[in-house]
Amino acid sequence: MTIPAERLDQIANRFAELEARMASGTLEGEEFVSASRDYAELEPVAKIASEVKAMRAEMADLSELVSDPEMKALAEEELAELKAKLPDAERRLAAAMLPRDSADAKPAMLEIRAGTGGDEAALFAGDLYRMYEGYAAERGWKVEPVSMSASDVGGFKEIVANVKGTGVFAKLKFESGVHRVQRVPVTESGGRIHTSAATVAVLPEADEVDIQIDPTDLKIDTYRASGAGGQHVNTTDSAIRITHLPTDTVVTCQDGRSQHKNREKAMQVLRARLFEKQRDALEGAEAEARKAMVGSGDRSERIRTYNFPQGRVTDHRIGLTLQKLPQILEGPGLAEVIDTLIAEDEAKRLAAMEE
Repeated sequence: MTIPAERLDQIANRFAELEARMASGTLEGEEFVSASRDYAELEPVAKIASEVKAMRAEMADLSELVSDPEMKALAEEELAELKAKLPDAERRLAAAMLPRDSADAKPAMLEIRAGTGGDEAALFAGDLYRMYEGYAAERGWKVEPVSMSASDVGGFKEIVANVKGTGVFAKLKFESGVHRVQRVPVTESGGRIHTSAATVAVLPEADEVDIQIDPTDLKIDTYRASGAGGQHVNTTDSAIRITHLPTDTVVTCQDGRSQHKNREKAMQVLRARLFEKQRDALEGAEAEARKAMVGSGDRSERIRTYNFPQGRVTDHRIGLTLQKLPQILEGPGLAEVIDTLIAEDEAKRLAAMEE
């Protein structure tokens, strides 16, 4: 895709204007925050646009030198190199200019639920949670559990966590869907391979500016948190259940020992779920397609399969198979899967623009 020279000039001028405003020292409060966000978003685009502009200018100069007998051979060689490099630079620029999801820069709420497979599904949900913890640690993100329901044999029936960092939702949003595991459970004496599933949902975290909730729309119940016994059994009604009456959205939190903390965390999850409903309503069919990926947790509805006997992970949406199951489940290896999904999404959107 060839970007017109006028568009390159517009990008350069806009970036220079933002640089001047940021350096002026006159911006304060919301104005400074807004300008900083615009600057951070435009900087990578401006950098590639400058690179493309410089390559085109150099090619124009070399084209003139080709007519000089003494410079012809060298000019043709350098011109050929630039002609080979320019399409990639222009593709990277076009990808950088694609419209961004307004929620890409936000932190995210990560929800993992055991699906088909009983105890083995709960153990797999625990494996997935640790995978995302490892992936987050590589990026310097912070993962904080909001609520969880542990399984008797280990793992989780359900776990909700807040993931904070730069560009969290942009990286994790394609993880939403049903993840399937094929392996021999530790409880299986006959060595038979079992198939289990867990559902992952990634929602952009919303703040009070994104979603304003009328307190009169909430029904708040307190109850005694359940636990496994011992010194940490909760003897007070600190667990919280919040029902948003207009949408019948129910959120529970019993992870903390403080009723105030549990209420705060439950409201955090509620805002994220309402924000996602709002985004769905605004984005229409595209959002419906995205939500359909989450599925019901049945093992037949899958976006990715983790096959232990063969040591491979397959993402069925893009036909990607990697023989790197241990590295992926540890977290760092997941980057290759996520980066490929993002690249595929960019390629599809670029192709749609060229049609």
